[in-house]
Amino acid sequence: MREINIADRIIGTSHLPFVVAEISGNHNQSLERALDIVEAAAKAGVHAVKVQTYTADTMTLDINEGDFYIDSPNSLWYGKSLYQLYQQAYTPWEWHKPIFERCDELGIIGFSTPFDATSVDFLESLNVSCYKIASFENTDLPLIRKVANTGKPMIISTGMATISELDETVRTAREGGCQDLILLKCTSSYPATPKNTNLLTIPQMRELFNVQVGLSDHTMGIGVAVASVALGATLIEKHFTLCRADGGVDSAFSMEPAEMQQLVIESQRAWQALGSIKYGATEAEKESLLYRRSLYVAKDMKAGEILTPENLRAVRPGLGLPPKFFDIIIGKAVNQNIKKGTPFAWKLVLASEE
Repeated sequence: MREINIADRIIGTSHLPFVVAEISGNHNQSLERALDIVEAAAKAGVHAVKVQTYTADTMTLDINEGDFYIDSPNSLWYGKSLYQLYQQAYTPWEWHKPIFERCDELGIIGFSTPFDATSVDFLESLNVSCYKIASFENTDLPLIRKVANTGKPMIISTGMATISELDETVRTAREGGCQDLILLKCTSSYPATPKNTNLLTIPQMRELFNVQVGLSDHTMGIGVAVASVALGATLIEKHFTLCRADGGVDSAFSMEPAEMQQLVIESQRAWQALGSIKYGATEAEKESLLYRRSLYVAKDMKAGEILTPENLRAVRPGLGLPPKFFDIIIGKAVNQNIKKGTPFAWKLVLASEE
């Protein structure tokens, strides 16, 4: 499986999971808050911070009714038009440079999700190191082609996409010149539930498309993301905010700093725990072999005395013969006086009885 290099960070199963904090609209239209989020993310241990590059006009039409009005009571954005939502959530383009510069200062990667050709051109002017394609744009083949033509690594969320749609997307990206591609298993509901996350898709997606696969996670908590590592996820993306109580378009399903730090720690532990296929005692276990059960003389014995369940027992520690020989030894005579607590060995059996 091809490993991916993004700004000298390697993404692959032989490396720690790459954790991305998505700011989205959680800056609440404050550059100062956006920069504070970057600093909190870096302190939590993430490897990258991502923003989104669009304006309301590049996303939709300024219409406040019909198809352009969010009328589902189950939506976090019920009662808004799409245009109003994107006006509230967008990151001003003049903020991108200071946000990315702060990322550089803190030793993490700053990048973005473009939503149209103009945003790709703008991000190219800032020389971003990679691009993310949102789930809702994973069938926008002209956009995929435009990003692929940059030759930079591309991360694509796969929410809602069928296998045939993903095949078309991957083919378009590769034909457009993208050599470094990562697919993210994603459930495009906000928040998502563990029940509809379907992490078992991760290893199959990796086999079908021969790419690194990660997780764009909209569930609450860290359990789903940590579990994804066990299935081979090499990148985890979570929405991030300073405090959910502060509000914001994505705050309800975003992680707070302490949670993000825990995700970084536990995803690393999950990755370390995968190890390799291994049987037998590890180096760390070798001292524990002493505390296996083995055969010990349980009473003082005289030469010629017969071994019985009363004077020979399987106990800890493990310096005597293994317990599997118990039935073979019982009924045989010992060839010398033996003190209680002696680990039993073949040399203690009468030669004629061996």
